[in-house]
Amino acid sequence: MANFYCEYCGKKYSNVKSLTGAPCYRHPNGANKGKHKLYEGSEKTKYTCKYCGTLYPSLISMTGAPCYRHPNGANKGRHSPAL
Repeated sequence: MANFYCEYCGKKYSNVKSLTGAPCYRHPNGANKGKHKLYEGSEKTKYTCKYCGTLYPSLISMTGAPCYRHPNGANKGRHSPAL
């Protein structure tokens, strides 16, 4: 069975319908001000931030930390997974 992950918060869902139908607490517009976004990459043992290159063991741990090289400014946004 495949797993589906939110690109913003890293939460795992069993199907796309559940993922895209729920509000995301780490949405870029603010907590619960938008829906989860499907992470379109594959499941991996390590995930790389597309802004700074830092490696993380899971999407949840990656998206929970501020990124010092975020386009909005240092620590003004969260890490984002590279595909």
